[in-house]
Amino acid sequence: MDLGIQDRTAVVTGGAGRIGSTDCHVLAEEGANVVVLDVDEAGAAAVAEEINGRDVDGEAMPLECDLTDRHDVADSMDEVRDAFGGVDVLVNNAAMVDARSRIDGYDDEVWDRDVEINLTGTYNISKEVFPRMCERGWGRVVNMSSMAGWYGGFGQLSYSATKAAMIGVGRTMALEGAQSGVTSNIIAPNIVVEQWSDMSPDELRENVDEYYARIAEATPMRHLGTEADVANTVAYLCSEQASYVTGQIVGVTGGIDLFSF
Repeated sequence: MDLGIQDRTAVVTGGAGRIGSTDCHVLAEEGANVVVLDVDEAGAAAVAEEINGRDVDGEAMPLECDLTDRHDVADSMDEVRDAFGGVDVLVNNAAMVDARSRIDGYDDEVWDRDVEINLTGTYNISKEVFPRMCERGWGRVVNMSSMAGWYGGFGQLSYSATKAAMIGVGRTMALEGAQSGVTSNIIAPNIVVEQWSDMSPDELRENVDEYYARIAEATPMRHLGTEADVANTVAYLCSEQASYVTGQIVGVTGGIDLFSF
C-alpha cells in the first residue's frame, strides 16, 4: 500500500533511540525525508548514515537538539525548513524512562527532569511545528504515550504522569487542527524489545528480568512486542489513508489492556 508520504518531511524526536530509530527507518522506507532529532549527536548521525546507506526513497538528516531549550528548538526547526521547506510529520517520541520507585521515596530531580524532557520538550517542539502545519493545510502529529500513561505504572510516577499528559496534548492538537487538515493521534505501546519478543515468560524470567516476565504473562499474546510493531503503526497514522483518524489512543499492546482470565 502506498501511504502517500513520499517526499513528506518527518521529524522524529528521540530518533537515535530504539523506537525512534525504527520509526525513522520505516518512514524513510515509505519515501519520507526524515529528520533524526536527538540530543545524542553521534547517535542521530549513526541512524541517518544507516538510512542513507540503504536503498530507500527517503533521505535522512541528523539533527542535534535539546528539546528543553526553546531557542535550540526554534533554531533547529529553521534548519529543517531551510533543508526541506517545512515539517509535515512530527513524531513526539523522546522520553526518559529509567525510574522505579514508590512515591514516598521518589527523587525530586528525576520528577523535574522527566517533566522537562517528556512533557515540556514535547510542548516546545509542538508549539514550533504544529501552527505551521495548520497554516500549510496538512500535517500529522503522533505522540508516543505508554500503557503506563493510560493505566498507571507502579513505581513510575513521573513517567506515567508525563505519558498521561501526552494524551491530553495529543487530543488538544487533534481538536485544534481538525479543520486545517492536521491530525494528531497517540500511540500507547506495551513493552517492545525485539530481541526479547520471541521469549516466553519463563525464558524472560530466567534470562532477563522478573518485571518483563510478569508483563509477558499478563499479555494475552504471551510475549513482548517489537519496535517495528510501533513504527508500522506510526507510519499508518502519518499516511494519507489515516486522514479521518484523529484524537485516538492506539494501543500496540498484544492485548494487555484487555480483561482476561
